[in-house]
Amino acid sequence: MLNMRYYPVFDNLFDDFFTTDSQGTSSVMKTDIVEKDGNYELSIEVPGVKKEDIQMELKDGYLKVTASHNTNKEDKDKEGRIIRQERVSGSYSRSFYVGEGIHQEDVKASFDNGELKIVVPKEAPKQIEENKFIPIE
Repeated sequence: MLNMRYYPVFDNLFDDFFTTDSQGTSSVMKTDIVEKDGNYELSIEVPGVKKEDIQMELKDGYLKVTASHNTNKEDKDKEGRIIRQERVSGSYSRSFYVGEGIHQEDVKASFDNGELKIVVPKEAPKQIEENKFIPIE
């Protein structure tokens, strides 16, 4: 079962699972989650963020996605003097409970054109126990 760390339980896939702003909409890292072929497919919008500025961590059953960005805008007059300079930096994070049995190699991710796509199995893959022979001395 997939749960959001922002405390609403994710039992019903589309019931109030975004942290919202004053207009009642999610302001950053808008996420669509679809159940398909035994997996959860997450599509997270991260416009203006480069692939190398996105990190994913799996710990204690939580998949944490963090994106950061830094921009520097400078306007100059005809003589080349700066008339305005703005710097914006920020970091965003979302966490999803994916289950204790999910391992890093079970999660697949891709990034294209400001959209991060993540595929997580609904249930942990069954582990096949290998035969371990005990040597006889």
